[in-house]
Amino acid sequence: MDEKVLKYKRYFTMGEVTEMLNVNASLIRFWHKEFSEFLHPKTNKKGNRLFTPKDVETLQKIYHLVREKGYTLEGAKKELYNNKSDKSSNDNIFQLSKEEIREKLLKIRSELLHLKDIL
Repeated sequence: MDEKVLKYKRYFTMGEVTEMLNVNASLIRFWHKEFSEFLHPKTNKKGNRLFTPKDVETLQKIYHLVREKGYTLEGAKKELYNNKSDKSSNDNIFQLSKEEIREKLLKIRSELLHLKDIL
C-alpha cells in the first residue's frame, strides 16, 4: 500500500493488512501475540483488530526480517528492539531541535510585535 495512504488513514482492518503483506490473518494474529511489545492494535466492540499506520509499518518490518531476510522470531525481536532504542535516542536530538525552533519562533514573534508597535 502507498505510503500516502499510511499517513492519511487512521486505522487498517485485518483484511487490509493481510492484503498489503500478502499473508494469512492467522499469521498476523500470531505476530501480534509474539511481538506484543511492538504491536498495539485497537479492538472494536466486535473484537476485531484495527491497526494504526505505526502498527502496519512494524508489521512490514517484521515481514521483511522474518520472511525476506530469514531471521528467527527471536532475532527479529532483537532487531526491532535495537531499532526502538536507536529511535528513542534520536528523540532526544529532536527535542533539542524543537527547543531551538521554539526560541527562534519566540524571537521572530517579539520582532514582529516590535514592528507592529512601530506601525
